[in-house]
Amino acid sequence: MFDGLQGKLQGVFRTLKGEGKVTPEVLEAGLRQIRMALLEADVHFRVVKPFVQRIRERAADEDVLSSLTPSQQVIKIVRDELTLLLGEEGSDLQLTGRPSVVLLCGLQGSGKTTTSGKIARRLRESGRQPLLVAGDLQRAAAVEQLVQVGEGVATPVLEPESGETVASLARRAKDAARNRGHDVIVFDTAGRLHVDQGLMGEIQELQRLLSPSETLFVADSMTGQDAVKSAAAFAEALDLTGCILTKLDGDTRGGAALSIRTVAKIPIRFVGTGEKPEDLELFRPQRMASRILGMGDVLSLIEKAEQGLDKDEAQRLADRIARREFTLEDLRDQLRQLRRMGPLSSLLELLPKAGPLKGLDMSAVDDSQVKRIEAMLSSMTPRERRHPQILNGSRKKRVAKGSGTRVQDINQLLKQYAAMRKMLKGARGKWLRKAMRG
Repeated sequence: MFDGLQGKLQGVFRTLKGEGKVTPEVLEAGLRQIRMALLEADVHFRVVKPFVQRIRERAADEDVLSSLTPSQQVIKIVRDELTLLLGEEGSDLQLTGRPSVVLLCGLQGSGKTTTSGKIARRLRESGRQPLLVAGDLQRAAAVEQLVQVGEGVATPVLEPESGETVASLARRAKDAARNRGHDVIVFDTAGRLHVDQGLMGEIQELQRLLSPSETLFVADSMTGQDAVKSAAAFAEALDLTGCILTKLDGDTRGGAALSIRTVAKIPIRFVGTGEKPEDLELFRPQRMASRILGMGDVLSLIEKAEQGLDKDEAQRLADRIARREFTLEDLRDQLRQLRRMGPLSSLLELLPKAGPLKGLDMSAVDDSQVKRIEAMLSSMTPRERRHPQILNGSRKKRVAKGSGTRVQDINQLLKQYAAMRKMLKGARGKWLRKAMRG
């Protein structure tokens, strides 16, 4: 996420740290590089100029330049200004009326249908009873796609009848929700360009008929300035309550995220960080700013761990480590829990780019390696996992054949396991038990 911008900004900060003293000339050179980095990241020029000027005004203060750590002070100023630029903290759905209505709009291909399912899942987890409505009558197979999405999140879908208009479907949706006991309608709509007067008039009529609690513009963050311009145009035509940025996990530039609040004047409410139904998060500007600067987002990592890890299993593991009983069986269980948290590359992105992670190319992290290790462990018998010392040559050949790997891979795994046991033996599980107690 934002790899290009992150790398350029870290280069600027390294230069500042390398200077014995941050003079006004050194500061100006750094600001020019920050400006170029933002423009190359497709950040809107109307955003870049005042952003750099605010940093200049704050960083040029005598107290900053004469401090013991002027480079760190400048980095803090950049982080603070990035946080302000990204806007306020995302808020959860504000629902009023019964049924409440969440209306999604945006360009074709922005991810509205997938996002509809993610919102429905979020609503169900909060105790709501959502109804998905297939309001995209323009795109072939759009209704079928939403039906599949609905099945994936255990949410029913109201489909249009033959020859039915979107307006008629909207009226019927409210009656269907009341009759079936649904308290929230999530209304998916067709993708449309803001220059298409007919389709824009249609969604304006939809907003009038549905009186939605939330009208959210769904923007593909990877389209950069196109997403920003479209958001601004939709904001002029509709009473938008916010924006959802999708495909943020694949956005290497960051132009849309850094521009949309200022240009379109609508807050970013949620961000899509993957294809799974659970990959929809509240927008956290301070955490996002830290990630852009390579400082990591440990709070989000902790939240993912709390959702993906079994506390009872973690306590059992802590006790086994304390008794020096950590086996390959335990290793396999932990790898499975780790995979439930998401791709390894996305988890590493949340860690600060310092120490052993400094300069690490997250795109080069191969999640298939974890799967290969799990395959090797699963090809062993329970007795072999509990007592790996019995793995002789013939057993290793069998495990390698069963997992599609080589005997050398089995030997490497056992070597890494032995090193892990040695490390855990020193720790004796104390830190794990302390972490579990909070």
